[in-house]
Amino acid sequence: MKKRRKKKSKRVEPLHVIEPNAGGIDIGSTEIYIAVPHDRDSDPVRCFETFTEDLHHAAKWLKECGIESVAMESTGVYWIPIFQILETYEIEVVLVNARHVKNVPGRKTDVLDCQWLQYLHSVGLLRGSFRPPQEVCVVRSILRHRDNLVKMSATHTQHMHKALTQMNLQIHHVISDITGTTGLAILDAILAGERDPKKLAELKDRRIKADEATIEKSLVGDYRSEHLFTLQQSLKMYRFYRGMINDCDIEIEKYLEKFKSQIDSEISPPPPETAKRKKKQRNEPNFDLRTHMYRILGTDLIQITGVNVQTTHVIFTEIGPDVSKFPTGDNFASWLGLCPNNKITGGKVFSSKTKTCANRVANVLRLAAQSLWHSQSYLGIYFRRMRARHGAPKAITATAHKLARIIYHLIKYKEKFDESIFAIQEEQHKKRQLKRMKQQAHSMGFQLVPIELQG
Repeated sequence: MKKRRKKKSKRVEPLHVIEPNAGGIDIGSTEIYIAVPHDRDSDPVRCFETFTEDLHHAAKWLKECGIESVAMESTGVYWIPIFQILETYEIEVVLVNARHVKNVPGRKTDVLDCQWLQYLHSVGLLRGSFRPPQEVCVVRSILRHRDNLVKMSATHTQHMHKALTQMNLQIHHVISDITGTTGLAILDAILAGERDPKKLAELKDRRIKADEATIEKSLVGDYRSEHLFTLQQSLKMYRFYRGMINDCDIEIEKYLEKFKSQIDSEISPPPPETAKRKKKQRNEPNFDLRTHMYRILGTDLIQITGVNVQTTHVIFTEIGPDVSKFPTGDNFASWLGLCPNNKITGGKVFSSKTKTCANRVANVLRLAAQSLWHSQSYLGIYFRRMRARHGAPKAITATAHKLARIIYHLIKYKEKFDESIFAIQEEQHKKRQLKRMKQQAHSMGFQLVPIELQG
């Protein structure tokens, strides 16, 4: 019998190493695991606790191993301390999305995770997440904290509504805002012991549309002690949080004054606001935020229909005054998650939905797009056209995508917003619509005849 020759197994060549001085870090709340190339240390994987002293030891060990860049997942807020320490040691940190570095199922341990990150980073398969400059991150942290305070104050406003309803006082249904001038005056009088509806109704501000008789009727109820107690507690907490919000505004303004001006607001002041935007919103900062944004960004985004000063503030704190990290508007819209995420297999499109991502800029742009429901501007016409064609959810996303491209262009080139340029696009749309109507009429044996409109 002939002996069978054993087939020689082919050796799979590893990918070419692009970054030889790369490391990987697996982040945890109490300990971190760090992996370096095998030729740098006899123990290439080490575990460190998350105390500040131990993190400095980890950074020194990375320097001894000749590591110049490390990759780690942006897990919660646990990555921030080690990120800041590694920056002081001049070690580049690449923050990556956990979805992009998912390991083989069934083989997930802390040691394997850090080694997997180190390998992917060394062969150049990882892309770092966008992070604005440190001075922008400072303002971003305070603004996010301020947003949480606004939500907490709104929660206590709901508690006040609940206490009033339990006492069958319908004042919060008669006036639009219980935390306004009239509402707070009436609540303070009630908690001070006043029960006469007529005297309470006399505290009405002249701007309230409801008459005193209606307000007096809404203030007749059952003033129970337990509900008065919860009303008093909720009002105190509401005012406490509003005071903290004012402190945040002072701190934010202090940091905004340190930013370099792209334009001199005194020589070239921002364009005047439209009549609809003169009314200040409830949660708007207590300082001239619009001028700061105009000065820092070099353009006035408020002129874009649907965009307000708080929208501009969120865009600035999440991106910064420079959008050069995004080569084109398409890249910017893709980072926001406002582009179709095509899934094509075998030549068939299985899905084209936008990818799920918690992006604050995308959220505020969607809110801005939703506010264009009744706008007579080009953007409002575009939103209603998309809504008629695809429905409201897709129309909001499409309009937010258009807003993102406009904002990217204005910030990049420091130009003023000019809605007249959209007239060309609208004219082209009308020509396409007319051509389509003519084709439909011709296919049915009719002919369109223009008429002169009397006007």
